[in-house]
Amino acid sequence: MKYLAFILFTVLTNAAAQLMLKQGMLSLGPLTFSSDTAIARFFQILFNPWVFAGLATFAISMVSHLYVLSKVELSFAYPFLSLAYVAVAIFAYFIFREDLNAWRIAGIGFICVGTVLIAQSGRSTPAETATIETPAAKSIHIGSPT
Repeated sequence: MKYLAFILFTVLTNAAAQLMLKQGMLSLGPLTFSSDTAIARFFQILFNPWVFAGLATFAISMVSHLYVLSKVELSFAYPFLSLAYVAVAIFAYFIFREDLNAWRIAGIGFICVGTVLIAQSGRSTPAETATIETPAAKSIHIGSPT
């Protein structure tokens, strides 16, 4: 739980990137490609301010995620990324007026419950385990075995 703030930062930057990419693509309109305009269209998409900001935010999210992965188990950190779906669904409802029906709300609920259950496991990496000396001078290893 020590790195929860970094995990949530990763989730929020990931969700923000998705929202920026969506805004960028809305501003460009439906994509059509032809062989003579494909390269120009690619650069038009890439240098759209919203798309560019979304890609930059993804890069920030990835750096944050790499930091988190250096500190906690993948099986603990990765499921938190599902919260990005929750954030995107909620913000997309308010920003883009996307549908948020009962099935999606139920799915969001399940995602949240699952994430809470995973957060309760709160397992640390072997580097964060400790050794405690008992009065009988015996060492007890606390944490996951290495």
